[in-house]
Amino acid sequence: MIIDFHTHTFPDKIAEKTIAHLTRVGGIKPYRDGTLGSLKESMRRAGVDISVVLPVATNPRQEKTINQLSAKLSGKEGIIFAGAIHPDCENVEETLDYIKNAGLFGIKLHPDYQGVEFDDPRYLKIISETAKRDLIVVTHAGVDVAFRDHVHCTPDMILRVLDRLGSEIENKLVLAHLGGYELPDEALKKLVGKPVYMDTAAVLKLYPEKCREIIARHGTDKILFATDSPWDSQSDYIKIIKGFGFTPEQEEQIFCKNAQGLLRQEVI
Repeated sequence: MIIDFHTHTFPDKIAEKTIAHLTRVGGIKPYRDGTLGSLKESMRRAGVDISVVLPVATNPRQEKTINQLSAKLSGKEGIIFAGAIHPDCENVEETLDYIKNAGLFGIKLHPDYQGVEFDDPRYLKIISETAKRDLIVVTHAGVDVAFRDHVHCTPDMILRVLDRLGSEIENKLVLAHLGGYELPDEALKKLVGKPVYMDTAAVLKLYPEKCREIIARHGTDKILFATDSPWDSQSDYIKIIKGFGFTPEQEEQIFCKNAQGLLRQEVI
């Protein structure tokens, strides 16, 4: 089984406009058109069994609509959705209860698109309340191509969150982009070995040898295969992981076992 733990889709009616905007501001070219149908076609071609879609609420008004749609679509045709919450949410507990009761496995935070630094008290509350409900927190980590002038989630910020919340969030936090997009040396120095998961989204082609080092040193039991589709190729990423020379058992951890443990009943 292969599980892609980090993908994005957009409703058909806004996908073209959204992808065009993100392409323009980020200077990156997508591999797919950003629709759910396109993701399913990518999965079929690449041999991916399950894709995890990570929606982001860029304002509090979006939360209800996103979470209702995620609950409606999750668990069908190999697609699993996370929930969404914004740091300015007025009803954190109520929103997280809805996500929990809807059967979603956790939430996605994006400090850059939400305009908040990762160690902000608002995030600390959300992360703590999410962990109390035995849900998973996935966060963008490192540079975002559309916000290069200010990094909202640095390794130091992550360390402060880990220090503040301690055992409360051990192994319930997933750091996207192997702990820091375009910050591999800092991730190696400061985050490797911490009680967090890391996903491989969007970085395997940027600095493959450094990625292999992070994976090996952090431990394949805490790494999640991920692509950031539609921004990168699921087929290409599978080939890269298989070319790293890990054992079949280690590859199985990366491709599915670790994700199965986090997604639990969502995955057979």
